[in-house]
Amino acid sequence: MDTKKIIYPYVVCFFVCLILIASCKNKEKKGEHFARTHEELKEKTTALITAALNNNGQSEFLIEDSLITIKEKQLSAFIYFQKKYTPIWGEKEKWLPAGDSLIQFIENAQLFGLFPEDYHAEKIKSINKQFIADSLGKGDRKDAALWAKADVLLTDAFINIIKDVKIGRLPNDSISLRKDSVLTNDFVRLQINKVFTSGLSAVIHSLEPPHLEYRLLKAGIKKFLDSADYRKFTFVTYPEKDKRKFQQLLQKRLYEGGFISFDSTAADSTQLAEAIKRFQRKKGISVDGIAGEGTVRTLNVSDSEKFIRIAISMDKYKLLPENMPAKYIWVNTSANYLEVIEGENVVLSSKVICGKPKTRTPLLNSEVSIIITYPQWVPPPSIVGKEILPAVKKNPGYLARKGFSLLDSKGNEVDPYTVDWSKYANRIPYRVVQGSGDANSLGIMKFHFANKYSVYLHDTNQRYLFANSMRSLSHGCVRVQAWDKLAFYLLKNDSIVTPGRKFTKIDSVKTWLTKKVKKNIPVNYKMPLFIRNITCEGRNGTILFYDDNYGEDKMIREMYFATK
Repeated sequence: MDTKKIIYPYVVCFFVCLILIASCKNKEKKGEHFARTHEELKEKTTALITAALNNNGQSEFLIEDSLITIKEKQLSAFIYFQKKYTPIWGEKEKWLPAGDSLIQFIENAQLFGLFPEDYHAEKIKSINKQFIADSLGKGDRKDAALWAKADVLLTDAFINIIKDVKIGRLPNDSISLRKDSVLTNDFVRLQINKVFTSGLSAVIHSLEPPHLEYRLLKAGIKKFLDSADYRKFTFVTYPEKDKRKFQQLLQKRLYEGGFISFDSTAADSTQLAEAIKRFQRKKGISVDGIAGEGTVRTLNVSDSEKFIRIAISMDKYKLLPENMPAKYIWVNTSANYLEVIEGENVVLSSKVICGKPKTRTPLLNSEVSIIITYPQWVPPPSIVGKEILPAVKKNPGYLARKGFSLLDSKGNEVDPYTVDWSKYANRIPYRVVQGSGDANSLGIMKFHFANKYSVYLHDTNQRYLFANSMRSLSHGCVRVQAWDKLAFYLLKNDSIVTPGRKFTKIDSVKTWLTKKVKKNIPVNYKMPLFIRNITCEGRNGTILFYDDNYGEDKMIREMYFATK
């Protein structure tokens, strides 16, 4: 007799019984959380919330969802303690209006540059679906465990939302002027109370940065999202040593984007070039049919990556002071544009040329304090050591050709042909000065502001470069195309604080420019200046994306948005 055949049915029966017993126990355990009345539901929900937030570990009703993590457990415990652990967002088997509003906000968090998944979106949505499906209120709507879980998740979501809306996800950097980098318990409690008196929309609006550029960027998000394509596209590696592999990846990516009609057979060079041109035309970049570094970089920028750049840019605005000056100069080194902003209006706009990636324009806060007509230029030590010294070693006549003078420590001019340049590696005991004139690298006007980088705003003797679409070309200074408009704006603004002398400075400056005279003009009303690097901006309800010329967003993305 085969004993295995006899024993096997008993073994199966044994395990079935164990499963049934466990199932009964689970149902019995789950049944403990069900309520028969509104009062009992509130009582059981309160008990579960109390247990969840007073235990060192996760509570029983949260353990079953291993993916749930309450990010702000201590702060949540403080909020619930103030409310005696009663539910905040729901009552009598229904969401309160504030709860409904919060759920809708989480679903549409992208409109604020936020990510729904950061606020328990899927779990809250799943629970809400259970409640909606249980229209008669006989099952899930009476489950205190579900209500407790949803309430705690919504509170944790709200705490993180107001933090992300108000101060963002980036740490304060060396130029940040925000002072409230941490939100206090009482501040969060106050915001929850305001939700129930003023509404969630009013609370969120009160926490957002008031800056014009932030609002313009936010205004373009809906249009971006409505047309966004979140498909996963093939990443084209560049540079790629294997030419065949590169062409295969390139063709596949072009096929995915609808720029070539096939990828089952290899395209010839003409077909690939035409597909590349179609892509380049659509993206508004130079049309040459060549998959160079710029084209491949654009191919690899998906709408998902673009949204992350939107989120990063919005967070950069949150690092600015809550109350910006009434008037200020704003320079975006990624867009290569300068704006003068008065309250809600851009009153002056100009193309600028900012630093190359290797000599980037620094981020800074300062004030324009002096305007200089026909300035001299004293190159900083970095330029002297890296560019001027090697050129002079080859030919001392380089200095005269560029209009430079060589001065000793006493200000006496030195003949460069009398100097033994071979003695110097990167520093020299002389000052190199380029005299005033139309050929001066600073052009005919300089705007001085205090900073430790030896950079400033100025005109240029290479004005033709403003026609370039890519204008990250300088050694770090900001060359301003509309230097004259900026100067006359500052002078006109300065006359406001000097009654009785209206426009006398403007008349004088015009005379000095005509006569090509070097003059220092103090700016009594020092104009605040902010230089930032922000890779996307809102304009007329749409979003413009700029090159991450200094790799700043790439670094931020890897450090703070790596999971997105």
